[in-house]
Amino acid sequence: MMEVYLDNSATTKCLPEVAALMTHIMCEDYGNPSSMHRKGVESEKYVRYAREVIAKCMKVQEKEILFTSGGTESDNIALIGGAFANSRAGRHIITTRVEHPAVLQTCAYLEEQGFEVTYLPVNAKGVINPADLEKAMNRNTILVSVMHTNNEVGAVQPIEQAGALIKRMNPNTLFHVDAVQGFGKFRIYPKRMNIDLMSVSAHKIHGPKGVGFLYISEKAKVRPIIFGGGQQKGMRSGTENVPGIAGMAKAVEEIFTDFEPKIHYLYSIKQKFIDGVRTIDGIRINGPEGREGAPHVVSVSIQGVRSEVMLHALEDKGIYVSAGSACSSNKPAASATLKAIGVEKQYLDSTLRFSFSLYTTEAEIDYTIQCMKELIPMLRRYTGR
Repeated sequence: MMEVYLDNSATTKCLPEVAALMTHIMCEDYGNPSSMHRKGVESEKYVRYAREVIAKCMKVQEKEILFTSGGTESDNIALIGGAFANSRAGRHIITTRVEHPAVLQTCAYLEEQGFEVTYLPVNAKGVINPADLEKAMNRNTILVSVMHTNNEVGAVQPIEQAGALIKRMNPNTLFHVDAVQGFGKFRIYPKRMNIDLMSVSAHKIHGPKGVGFLYISEKAKVRPIIFGGGQQKGMRSGTENVPGIAGMAKAVEEIFTDFEPKIHYLYSIKQKFIDGVRTIDGIRINGPEGREGAPHVVSVSIQGVRSEVMLHALEDKGIYVSAGSACSSNKPAASATLKAIGVEKQYLDSTLRFSFSLYTTEAEIDYTIQCMKELIPMLRRYTGR
């Protein structure tokens, strides 16, 4: 039996060179980067180099990179820190109906604090209409948060167009982008796209879990939400996770080396999967297809088979996938994203997410399609009893 991991939107396999570097730092260069002795200085060099690597790939300044524990914390700092720092200018926030819970739940918290939040609708492919954003903006709008790439259906938002629109209407409105699924799959340049705040997580790009960063434009006003020893210029107190930060930088270096061939390969794997799955009766693909969407995510609804049943049937064959987003919780619940794009009720609990990586092979795709062809008719007959 072949083992096939197709849940790369949930997390990715750590690169061997990333793991080796982190082990070295944990066992050899383990000093606290705030310490003044040589061990501390050695450790601090890793943090400085990581900031340099990450800033360079986005063409931003090193001082604009804030290290965090991952995408969720980055989103929280951007939204809560941005909202409270700019609350005198207004208390209106705009986001979309298809954001990650790290954004949606934070917006719910801000509503409890007296902020007004507008949730933009999306079309059947999961993409916002910039005209809706323009209509929603007013003189009290202090923050707009739009994800780059949707984690469930792979929809890619018109970020550059949105950024230009926001700054044309109000140059002081902060534009936050959750790029957790988009970073490493697309080239994202915050300055060119008018992005003020951008969230990224290392474990989506073959780096370690528990580390990420938030890009904060030098012009953006953001309050810290974690207090303590004043590390990272007081914006995020706490001893830096040096092994994680260095591992993330190594993953960033690797992902952007020979970038175009890697992304081309991902799109070819995605298309091979879509072509295969279309040969099965009663299958619906949600969201955009081809290069219109992300290169690594496909959402599939299987008529007559509950997602949880299908997930475990595939697991028995050594194939690992996700029922929607693995990031919200492990409890089954109707997806807000699938509802937002108009997926019929009968399909809401019959949807799986298949997500690929550079480790995914054509043979694994062939095996997965063959297993689905065998399992789906059998499961339908079983369900129909």
